[in-house]
Amino acid sequence: MFRWLKMSRYFQENNIDLHIYTPSNPEFPAIDGGLVEEVSETLTIIKRPILEPYSLYKKFTGKKKDEKIYSGFINEKKSLAQNLSIWIRGNFFIPDARKFWIKPSIKFLNNLQSSEKFDAVISTGPPHSMHLIARGLKQKHPALKWIADFRDPWTNIDFYNQLKLTVRADRKHRKLEKSVLEEADKVVSVGYIMAKELKEITQNADVEVIPNGYDHLEFTEHAQLTSSFSIMHLGSMNRDRNPEVLWRSLADLKSQGLKPLVKIIGQTDVSVKASIQKYELKDQVVFEDFVPHKEAIMKMKSAHVLLLVVNNTPNAAGILTGKVFEYLGAQRPIIAIGPEEGDVKKLLKDFVHAFYISYDDVEECKKVISEVMTSKIEVSPNGILKYSRKALAEKYSKLLKEVCS
Repeated sequence: MFRWLKMSRYFQENNIDLHIYTPSNPEFPAIDGGLVEEVSETLTIIKRPILEPYSLYKKFTGKKKDEKIYSGFINEKKSLAQNLSIWIRGNFFIPDARKFWIKPSIKFLNNLQSSEKFDAVISTGPPHSMHLIARGLKQKHPALKWIADFRDPWTNIDFYNQLKLTVRADRKHRKLEKSVLEEADKVVSVGYIMAKELKEITQNADVEVIPNGYDHLEFTEHAQLTSSFSIMHLGSMNRDRNPEVLWRSLADLKSQGLKPLVKIIGQTDVSVKASIQKYELKDQVVFEDFVPHKEAIMKMKSAHVLLLVVNNTPNAAGILTGKVFEYLGAQRPIIAIGPEEGDVKKLLKDFVHAFYISYDDVEECKKVISEVMTSKIEVSPNGILKYSRKALAEKYSKLLKEVCS
């Protein structure tokens, strides 16, 4: 949710009176208390309690009450209970576990709209239940303009085929998705391929691309490079994000005397650790748990090279993670691993300090690692500023005013 936390402050600079509707008791995979300080005091925040089934899920799967639940099916081998819970989640919690918030929210917001007379509502998903809340509000107030903001796909998301859906459940997901795309006054996507895929679902969808970005104010502080040459990955590394090509390349380079240190900061899947052990790289890889966002930025700026891995899934070409923009903001060399073609490759080709490697191209990977370790890589800031949250908020504000005009 960095997208809206960060852009909200700049909406006000563009004469948008923004009100935020959000749960007061949500389940999060990680909590960064420092981000609360970034919420503008002049924003109106409306909080309501939400019913979530995660406490039942934890009891059912044997998890501790305070244990966090991570998205993307990461960090655990599936037990019978977990497989059953995935089936229940996919077939009964449609579109997602926040479905119990839909009807109460529509009722609450309907009364609020009757008194406040908002010009527009923006729903952002996932969770896609948020789109259904806005859809219900739009149906009760047809004059209200609605923008559906897709940060990730719905039926084309990388783990959709792991939900063990029945034909009926799949049909319902697709019907709801299509209704959102057709009934919203405007649809916004964070990536170009995702926008194309959303348009293909229904010809009635009007889709605009406004990507994620970085907050330029957070990247002004200087950071010292790590003493040892480091390749750093920040954020969760799940099974689909396991960079096998990197481990194979590092194993080959090790015999040549090139041994860069790899730092993985964030939740790490057991399959990643198994690969590292398989290629005998345990002495070159260090793990660190979640760190607050401010600290993560300083770590980015201290890395010799930043590692970006695109999930190796059928929709890989359309993945344009927000992490790539923060990496650009850190102004450090970038090694990206992904599909032959896609939004990330298209984005990074404009930056001389970014190197793109296909999933299985070991020779290119070895060549790039050797180059970044033995040559001085010049980092150019040209073209980065257009992805600042400030610039993107200006673009979003312009779009909102056009929709409401």
